[in-house]
Amino acid sequence: MPVDDSPQRPSHLLYLHGFRSSPDSAKARLTHARLQQLRAPGQPAVQWICPQLPPSPRQAVDLALALVREAAPRRLALIGSSLGGFYATWLAERLDCRAALLNPAVDPARDLGAQIGEHTSWHDPALRFVFTAGHVAELRAYELAPPGAPLPHPARYLAVIARDDEVLDSAEMTARYRGASLRVVDTGGHGLHDYAHRHCDAVLEFLGVRAD
Repeated sequence: MPVDDSPQRPSHLLYLHGFRSSPDSAKARLTHARLQQLRAPGQPAVQWICPQLPPSPRQAVDLALALVREAAPRRLALIGSSLGGFYATWLAERLDCRAALLNPAVDPARDLGAQIGEHTSWHDPALRFVFTAGHVAELRAYELAPPGAPLPHPARYLAVIARDDEVLDSAEMTARYRGASLRVVDTGGHGLHDYAHRHCDAVLEFLGVRAD
């Protein structure tokens, strides 16, 4: 996919959260708020889509596809955080659209193999779910390339990667997204605690939403 340096403003923006996260994550809420601030008079609103993803990867991907089926590929933008970045990468290749990735998981089947069992959501402890060996197997179905290999169309991606990520290997993320637009920073941690003032506008600009 040849990526235009000045992409069209998207009509739909799909945000995919990470494992045990939710639409109430700080980055999701900050992105939505900034998206609303950047709406210029007379412009149609960008449709914000940020679902609670089921624990099943197959169901999560099917839900994402269903939610964006009316969006034209060149008017669709994706943001994925952690496990959501893995999903967004697969979806961007499938749907031929741009994606911004925030500390994206590269090999979640490997990493989440140790998380089989019952969990609670970070943002709502009352929300409980079970992650199974079957879910790990489902993750394998969405692998686009071996973990050490680059992606086939890196220019469609912006990846924000913190070297001090305490959950994922920043070198592995950087290798996977080589050839993409990279924002590799020394600090921020897995949650990118400085996302609001350091990265959010760059993410939205890459996706075609600019502070004009």
